[in-house]
Amino acid sequence: MSGGERDRAGGESALGDAAPGATADVGGDPIDYFLQDMELHGKSDRTRAEYGRVLRRFAAFLRDPDRGPGGGAADPGEASHRDCMAFVHALRRDPELAESTTATYAAYLHRFFAYMTQVGAFDANPMTLVMEELDERIDPDPTRREISVPRMREFVAEIDHPLERALVITLLKTGMRVGELCNLDLRDLTLDRRLPGYDPGDRAQLDGRPDSLYVASEPAVGEPYNGEERTASNKRKRGTVIPVDGELAETLVRWLVVRPDAVSPAEPLFVGTASGWGERLTPEQVGRVVREHAARAGWYERGAGATGNVTPHYFRHFFTTHLRDRTGDRGVVKYLRGDVADDIIDTYTHNWGDNVRETYERHVYSLLE
Repeated sequence: MSGGERDRAGGESALGDAAPGATADVGGDPIDYFLQDMELHGKSDRTRAEYGRVLRRFAAFLRDPDRGPGGGAADPGEASHRDCMAFVHALRRDPELAESTTATYAAYLHRFFAYMTQVGAFDANPMTLVMEELDERIDPDPTRREISVPRMREFVAEIDHPLERALVITLLKTGMRVGELCNLDLRDLTLDRRLPGYDPGDRAQLDGRPDSLYVASEPAVGEPYNGEERTASNKRKRGTVIPVDGELAETLVRWLVVRPDAVSPAEPLFVGTASGWGERLTPEQVGRVVREHAARAGWYERGAGATGNVTPHYFRHFFTTHLRDRTGDRGVVKYLRGDVADDIIDTYTHNWGDNVRETYERHVYSLLE
C-alpha cells in the first residue's frame, strides 16, 4: 500500500484504492471531482458535506491575499506544504475550533491530496510533511500554562461523576488523543478484575497483557469500524498497547459498574449518561466536560487559546512533559503517544513487558489521593 493510500491520521484514504497508474482528467474544480468520486465510492451525504465544507474553506483561504505565509498558490493543485501549514495555523487560531476539530480538518485535507495524487491529478501531497510535523510536535511554547502533578491531583479530586472522572484520568494517564479516547470499545480494555456482565479485552493484541488498553490506528471519522460509523479519527501510525496502572484500573472499574448499556453493538467504553443515554461519546462532548471542570479551576477562559486553556489536548501535553522528564526515555514516551514508525515500534512491541510496562509503571505519576 502506497503512502497516498493511508493518511497520517491512521485511517484509510477517504475513497480507498484507485486504479494503479490511473491519471484523472479533473477538467474543472478538483474539489468537485473529489466529492463526486466520494459519491461514486458510496460515501454518505453527511461525510461528503463535511469534506466539502473543509475543502471549500481551504480553497477560500488560498484565494485570500492576506492569508499569511504561504507559497503564493491560489489553486489547491498548486498548494505547497507552506500553504497547508499556514491554513492549519489559521485553524488553530480560530477560537470556535477545538484542537480535535483542527486535527480532523487537517486529516480531511490530507486525504484529499492523497487521493488526488494517487489518481494522477496532482503531482504531490503537500500535507504529508505537515502531518509529520503535527504528529511529532511537542509544544515548546514557553508561555504555555504549566501545571504541577500535585496541582493536577487536586483538580482530579474535585471530579466526582464516575464517567467524567474516568475520562479525565484516562487522558492524563495515557496521553491519548480525545478522538482515540472516544473510539475505545470494551474489547480494547483488559483488566485483571472481571466484572459481571462484561467481557472486555478480546483483542488478540491484548493476549498476555493484562491491565492494558489497545489504541488502534484504523478508525477514521465518517467510516465504519467494528460495526459503527465513527465520529473521530485515530492519529496513530500503528496500533499501541498502553499499560493500565492501578489508579486507572480502579477508576475504570468504578465507571463500568454504573455504565449504561450501550446503544451500539460495538460496545463503546465511554457512553452518555444524560442526553444521548448509552451512545458513544464524541470529542465535542468530552471537550465540554473538560472545559467545565477547567473553568471551575480557573484554567479555562474563552478566547485565551491553547497556551492558556486546559483542554483534552492539554492533558496529552501534560502526559508527555511529565512522563518524559521522569523516565528520561523519549522512545517509550513516543511509543505510548503513538508517534513512532514501524522499525522503532517493533522494538517495543517485541519486548513490551520490559521496555514499556516496567518503565511506565515505575515512573508514571500518581493522580489519586
